[in-house]
Amino acid sequence: MSQALQINEVEAARARLNDMRGEVSRVYIGEAKPVEMMLIALLARGHVLLEGVPGIAKTTLVKAFATTLGCTIRRIQFTPDLLPADITGTYVLNPKDGNFTLRGGPIFANVVLADEINRAPAKTQSALLEAMQERQVTIEGDRFELPLPFFVLATQNPIDLEGTYPLPEAQIDRFLVRVRMGYPRAEAEVAMLRAHGVAAPEPRALLNAADVQGLQSVASRVHVEDDVYDYCVHLVAFTRKHPRVVLGCSPRASLALLRAAKASAVIAGRPFTTPDDVRDVADAVLAHRLVMAPELEGDESARTGVISEALNKVSYRRAVKPA
Repeated sequence: MSQALQINEVEAARARLNDMRGEVSRVYIGEAKPVEMMLIALLARGHVLLEGVPGIAKTTLVKAFATTLGCTIRRIQFTPDLLPADITGTYVLNPKDGNFTLRGGPIFANVVLADEINRAPAKTQSALLEAMQERQVTIEGDRFELPLPFFVLATQNPIDLEGTYPLPEAQIDRFLVRVRMGYPRAEAEVAMLRAHGVAAPEPRALLNAADVQGLQSVASRVHVEDDVYDYCVHLVAFTRKHPRVVLGCSPRASLALLRAAKASAVIAGRPFTTPDDVRDVADAVLAHRLVMAPELEGDESARTGVISEALNKVSYRRAVKPA
């Protein structure tokens, strides 16, 4: 594929992503960063975990974002009594012919909204593991492919709130990015108050499943030079040697960091990555994967501090130029 054609593809993709961003902003009033990271995860074929206290519009954001994709959407409200079969589905007896038929669960959708995912115990949360990693589920020994694209948008409350369970490390590692959402700025909250009581605008579907896969294909073909590969690996390796970290980031994190950096380049309108693309996504991609020393467990500032230290101490050889 010629360089000129690739640039044209990137520009077209960027225009469609800007349209999505604008459509979501008609419904969601708040910081732009969560929307940016969701777009990056979408392009990189990854999943998103939004974390924040109740009442800051996490669910509003994911519903608006999902609607703009124009794909099949299913929502799962996680509760302490939710069972794995409630997510994946199960075989049920058909009284007409006496045979068992599959009743698929809400996991069989392009976009799965997992609301308050950490209010269910680990056994139920783990039902998502195979789906998130392999894009398939196994029910009673039978394997079923999930529709493509497949995208999990999960929300969770801070783990110190009553009735929450920490997600297993293996499941946390399957989320490409984690986005921490805080309270809105004063002007944004004033805008919310002004809009209260007025019929909220309905987001429009701007894409379809084929469009989403086309955008993902553009991101996957973004050019990466050798020094960017090295930079990703050295950043991840830094977390494995840090004295405050018990378990650093795995090679899966290196792959996730690279995919997110390529998606960031598309959003910026470039057909090639730069070290700044890696730096921009490093905290969202890496921090939640760290297992900290016992005395720092649950200290989010410590996780962020390790990534900031890596970005300050790990250097890259040179700036990247297009091939």
